[in-house]
Amino acid sequence: MILNRSLPAIAATATALAALPAAAQEAVTFGTNWVAQAEHGGYYQSVVDGTYAACGLDVTIVPGGPQVNNRAQLLAGKIDFYMGGPMGVMSAVQEGIPMVAVASDFQKDPQVLMTHPGRVASFAEVAELPQYIIGDEGFVTYFRWLEGEYGFDPAKRAPYTFNPAPFLANPDSTQQGYVTSEPFAIEAEAGVKPDVWLLADQGYPAYSTMIVTMQDTIANRPDAVRCFVEGSAKGWATFLYGDNAAALARIKEDNPDMTDAQLAYSIAALKEYGIVDSGDAETLGIGAMTEEKMKAFYDAMVAAEVLPADLDYTAAFDTQFTNKGVSLEVKKALTGN
Repeated sequence: MILNRSLPAIAATATALAALPAAAQEAVTFGTNWVAQAEHGGYYQSVVDGTYAACGLDVTIVPGGPQVNNRAQLLAGKIDFYMGGPMGVMSAVQEGIPMVAVASDFQKDPQVLMTHPGRVASFAEVAELPQYIIGDEGFVTYFRWLEGEYGFDPAKRAPYTFNPAPFLANPDSTQQGYVTSEPFAIEAEAGVKPDVWLLADQGYPAYSTMIVTMQDTIANRPDAVRCFVEGSAKGWATFLYGDNAAALARIKEDNPDMTDAQLAYSIAALKEYGIVDSGDAETLGIGAMTEEKMKAFYDAMVAAEVLPADLDYTAAFDTQFTNKGVSLEVKKALTGN
């Protein structure tokens, strides 16, 4: 049946529809693992440019920090998503906690060891140094892998206290860090440009900066999970390859101590080392996460006697929301590639 409606009637209907209130955005909160920095840039990008809002979310970023435990906030239901890692979600399975990774926005863990310029010629020689300055968390995770793969001696370990002075004072030492931050800090403070050894490039098979949520959220709010995962992937593509000025400004609002020089260094390192956009992300899009790589990490932790051999590691992640390639068109539009 064809309806014969006058132009005034159509116009009146359109006016009435335009007067209706916009659909309410679903409020979600995302807790990061540290204070605001470039390593969180993709999420800030999607907040400021409306990418999350376009698929129905009103996202609030809750920065982490030394006095903030956003993992605990996720468990308590105070936030909806958390920036975690593979060890965290696999430990949750071990503890019977229904915490699940739904995407991995860093394909490579940015963890590095630093040595004094020219002190060693290869990563294998780092194990021969007399002192390793490693924090407690790293000592029970990636260091155990280093023991098995490269023969690092735990007796040589000295605790890392986020103070570079012991490393700078001892040219025969190595110190942990993130490729995006500690090398910059040491060069800025002491004028020493350390040699940097990215563990991921030495075979350490860990994801990082994973989007983690609770199983109930996946079951009851799948559209919100999908929007956040896909919106984050698009945000990272724009942050890395497009106009990120507004995102950088918002990062500095949340962390007034952040400098333009540090932000620029971190972004350059993210690109140079392929932290976000490399490997599977080149075909599956930013946020890519595969069972093969999760198994590789699990097997490495079993070999290092960090995780038990009978753990159902597949309960730690869910790939239904990622691997859709949503960032690829954004990147192509911005770079032509």
